[in-house]
Amino acid sequence: MKQISHLDDIPSTPGKFKMDKSPYNRLRWHSSLAKLTFWSFVFLALIFIFFFRSPSSSTPQALSDPSRRYLQNYSWGGAAWEKRVRSSARIRSRNGMSVLVTGAAGFVGTHVSAALKRRGDGVLGLDNFNDYYDPSLKRARQALLERAGVFIVEGDINDEALLKKLFEVVAFTHVMHLAAQAGVRYAMENPSSYVHSNIAGLVSLLEVCKSANPQPAIVWASSSSVYGLNTKVPFSEKDRTDQPASLYAATKKAGEEIAHTYNHIYGLSLTGLRFFTVYGPWGRPDMAYFFFTRDILKGKTISIFEAANHGTVARDFTYIDDIVRGCLAALDTAEKSTGSGGKKKGPAQLRVYNLGNTSPVPVSDLVSILERLLKVKAKRNILRLPRNGDVQYTHANISLAQRELGYKPTTDLQSGLKKFVRWYLRFYADGKKSGV
Repeated sequence: MKQISHLDDIPSTPGKFKMDKSPYNRLRWHSSLAKLTFWSFVFLALIFIFFFRSPSSSTPQALSDPSRRYLQNYSWGGAAWEKRVRSSARIRSRNGMSVLVTGAAGFVGTHVSAALKRRGDGVLGLDNFNDYYDPSLKRARQALLERAGVFIVEGDINDEALLKKLFEVVAFTHVMHLAAQAGVRYAMENPSSYVHSNIAGLVSLLEVCKSANPQPAIVWASSSSVYGLNTKVPFSEKDRTDQPASLYAATKKAGEEIAHTYNHIYGLSLTGLRFFTVYGPWGRPDMAYFFFTRDILKGKTISIFEAANHGTVARDFTYIDDIVRGCLAALDTAEKSTGSGGKKKGPAQLRVYNLGNTSPVPVSDLVSILERLLKVKAKRNILRLPRNGDVQYTHANISLAQRELGYKPTTDLQSGLKKFVRWYLRFYADGKKSGV
């Protein structure tokens, strides 16, 4: 208590402070002032050490933490850069749209960007190329899009200055928001990355979109994981989604609530798409079908999970081309936002759809298909489904998307995996990566 006794000199009510002019009190005042100055310097020194001496964005620690990546000094801006942005986003078809695709170097982002470009829409990508999985695969996708005429700006969706600049350079009519921290199990290792990307990142994007004039219509990736511990199948958009089984699921559910808020307050047109286990060429290495393929070819044992009492674990595997058609249909049917300069002028469209295949397949059957396609027998290790956020099964009811988007998946798992394996063997030919 003696250390803070000088605080007793502060009057309890606002007013002019009259200091006692006695020598003793002057000495005590100067002593307290010296202590205050000393501790201020200590505090400032700690701030300096934390912000300027902590691992910078170029260190392995920072590179492995997605929550710090947006602090990187990405190179953007300038006349040449703006020219590339405008050229990539230029609409080349009648009644086309200009779309900002976040997460454009990701699996779904690459396929959606290419499909939009092929039909003559203007497309500009945004991606931070994080190292959650092999960045070289993302760079290969980037090269693929570059050849198609799609420029990917390297930056983070939490970089407000960059987002504002992009909207200054291009009056985007639509945003396809696919940037996110993916994966269920990784959330147990790096939970902050999910909050940074899936919640803070979404808010950062919506903040810029709400103030844009005109406001763009936004389609964004939610997830089938929002159904969590729901036991009613198939999963319908009307089912409860308040029992997430993982942090990833919780952040996606939070995203849906955030979307509702920005729609209600600012008049943003928002469509959420709940993807069901997307697979295919150029896919994500952290997905089971991908690393099963890799490990089977290497002769490694693969772990196949089963539920309690030898229950089957099944997924509603959805081929990438079917997902892309659903994404484009959502963009094409999205109504205009109703706000202007951050102020709502009328009710705006708010939708959510399941995009799945409606045919859950046991994971053990997935492995059997891969064995036939690879002509290699898998070394199986059957394990109990752990408590890491994985759920026993997913099954999409797509009647709403069929009715309102004309969504109709056409690729079964056998056909889709055949295309994936063909790509995989070309891309990783002879143990080497190839962009063919």
